[in-house]
Amino acid sequence: MMENQRQSAKHIATEDSLTKKVHERFAQAKKRETKQVRLVQLIILLVFFALWEVAARLKWIDVLLFSYPTKVFKLLWDKLLDGSLLPHVGVTVVETIIGFVLGTLFGTALAVVIWWSPFLSRVLDPYIVVLNSMPKVALGPLFIVGLGPGLLSIIATTLSITVIITTLVVYGSFKEVDQNYVKVVSLFGGTKRTVFQKVILPASFPAIVSTLKVNVGLAWIGVIVGEFLVSQMGLGYLIIYGFQVFNFTLVISTLFVIAIVATFMYQIVSNLEKRLTKHR
Repeated sequence: MMENQRQSAKHIATEDSLTKKVHERFAQAKKRETKQVRLVQLIILLVFFALWEVAARLKWIDVLLFSYPTKVFKLLWDKLLDGSLLPHVGVTVVETIIGFVLGTLFGTALAVVIWWSPFLSRVLDPYIVVLNSMPKVALGPLFIVGLGPGLLSIIATTLSITVIITTLVVYGSFKEVDQNYVKVVSLFGGTKRTVFQKVILPASFPAIVSTLKVNVGLAWIGVIVGEFLVSQMGLGYLIIYGFQVFNFTLVISTLFVIAIVATFMYQIVSNLEKRLTKHR
């Protein structure tokens, strides 16, 4: 009897060891793949800049319109040294964060309200569709007149983009939850609040978290559009100013800064998504 127990324990230990080795190999393979992806991405970026520089030097493209990397980097470096770039970046980042957070919260809250009341859902459905299809730039002048040419109108423009999309995505995830789970909880006496807390919200959590990544890009779009219309500071203002004075190197430099900062924010949200979904 004791011998059988020892063999059984040894067999279990062997299986655990094999499982651990397989997991380690898998993790190492994923790390190697990630490094390869990053390397290829870097190579593509370097090749793009190299081709851009060569095309400009050989006059294959109009340098007045498209500039070239060394000139763009020099302009950015000069503006960093004289302190004129970071204030614009700071203003736009703050506006984007505010629009991102408020858009996510209001959109999710509206989705919850619509799910809670099927009657309200049927009433609001055509209005949400119309608002989603409406060009947000056309709403900008209304926000400017109603809220004034400042931060509020920029945030309102951002919310007009982020709230509706968030509502549609989150509410769609609510409706896609398996109704059998809802019926089981209801049969055991669960209230609508219990159904939402125990079934709907946990099942929709991945979709809600994924919406954060979508809202990063939407918030940037809303803020830049708002700055186009009213701002005297920010990256959107720099783009408009560059067009006005025909300084297209400034325009491209600003777009380059937007790409860097937006990618950084996207990566933060992506890491947050991984942590939240991992803990669940």
